[in-house]
Amino acid sequence: MSDIVKIRGLKSGLQLSFAKGANFEDVQANILNKLEMGSNFFIRGTTVFMPKGYFTEEQNETLRRMFHRHGMLFSYDYKQPNFSAPVREKPVEVEQPAKFEQPQQVERKASPMLVINKTIRGGQEVRSESSVLICGNVNPGAQVISGGSVDIRGTCRGIVHAGIYGDETAFVVADKLMPMQIRIANIIARSPDNAKEVNMAERASIKNGYIVFEPIMR
Repeated sequence: MSDIVKIRGLKSGLQLSFAKGANFEDVQANILNKLEMGSNFFIRGTTVFMPKGYFTEEQNETLRRMFHRHGMLFSYDYKQPNFSAPVREKPVEVEQPAKFEQPQQVERKASPMLVINKTIRGGQEVRSESSVLICGNVNPGAQVISGGSVDIRGTCRGIVHAGIYGDETAFVVADKLMPMQIRIANIIARSPDNAKEVNMAERASIKNGYIVFEPIMR
């Protein structure tokens, strides 16, 4: 059973492959066993890449929720981007980070902003096609996924994805912006391990192909 799910470590996450003929129940049980054993591969904030078209949408959703409960992201894309750490000053000239391939953006009707008046705790997820305002914290292991921008009136230590439909003008704002992982449109970054806490509100946005953190006045 230990060979049913094979794990390949990548700079941007984990790529999973399955033994020939493995069914969904065997794969699910094998992954769950690895998660519960606390495998060093499965670290909170890691993106897990799955083979596209291997399982049904319902089965993939079951796996996505299982990984989410352990604080991980779920994707089908095998073309891996390079992580670039969030920049709190003018970025230096380095190679352009690779991007996720996304479906062509289509015109979407504007939706009212989603307002949440509570802290988002680890294991919880917020999804909205519109922008999101959270009056509370986003704790480690929590995820916020928004079609627009995200404004957090508190501390952000979880995973945030703004502009999920490819909107590179989207941004993320928080009173303390210390995300486990942040994604705007198709650009991904994660906080460096030695990041210093900034005692003022910050805004994360895309500039010159990078996610840049800048202090703002509330």
